[in-house]
Amino acid sequence: MVIKVEVFSTNSCPHCPAAIDAAQKAKSKLGDAIDVESVKIDESPDNRQRAVDYQIMAVPTIVIDGEIAFIGAPAETELIEKLESML
Repeated sequence: MVIKVEVFSTNSCPHCPAAIDAAQKAKSKLGDAIDVESVKIDESPDNRQRAVDYQIMAVPTIVIDGEIAFIGAPAETELIEKLESML
C-alpha cells in the first residue's frame, strides 16, 4: 500500500518550501512506498476546496493518508520517522 502525502502550501508562505523539501527528501529515501503531492491552495479553487475539506487553517500543513499529521514544517527526520512507522 502506498502512503499518500499531501503538502498544503501557498506561494507567499515563507515556511512552505521547507515542508515541501522535507516531503521530497522523504520521497527520495522511501521511494515508491509514498506518493507526495504539493497542493498550492492559492493556485486553484479545487485546491482551496481540498484545504477547506480538511479544515486546514494554516500552511504548511501535511496530510498523510487523509489525516492531518503536521501543521508547520516538520524536520525532515521527523517526517521520515512518521512515514516509516506507517510502512
